[in-house]
Amino acid sequence: WNQLSLVKRIIVGLIVGIILAIAAPDAAKPVELLGSLFVGALKAVAPILVFFLVMSAVSQHKPGQKTNMKSVISLYLIGTFLAGVVAVVGSFIFPVTIALGKGVENVSPPSGVSEVLKTLLMNVVDNPINALSNANYIGILVWALLLGVALKHAPASTKTMITDFSDGLSQIVRWVIHLA
Repeated sequence: WNQLSLVKRIIVGLIVGIILAIAAPDAAKPVELLGSLFVGALKAVAPILVFFLVMSAVSQHKPGQKTNMKSVISLYLIGTFLAGVVAVVGSFIFPVTIALGKGVENVSPPSGVSEVLKTLLMNVVDNPINALSNANYIGILVWALLLGVALKHAPASTKTMITDFSDGLSQIVRWVIHLA
């Protein structure tokens, strides 16, 4: 089993899960817990992983070193746009009706662009611990960038420690993914 590539193991798991859900839906219910644990573990480690990876990359960057940021930003924008297109197309192909509860009546949408921008700016300056605990990725990225820049002139041992934390968190993500 461990000799198979991760992608093949995930495909086998999907096939087994689909067969189990169709053939014996009651027997598949306990397996749902495993999926919830997997998603929960990834959601738990993702914010701190992003924080340390960005901080490590920024603090290790040397002037004149190629960064490929144009490619990264272009791929991010294209991926985000395509995800939006897929979501809209999917919502038309598989329409869903949602019965909203009574609590939703008291919620008001943003009054305008200024309120949306204010919320965005408040997320940017969020407390770093709060940003990590609430998975506020805008705040996480800003704090990681600021700390990375602040640590550019830190001793090599400090940068090594940050890199070691990043590597350790990456290993945890690999373990979680291998459990899929």
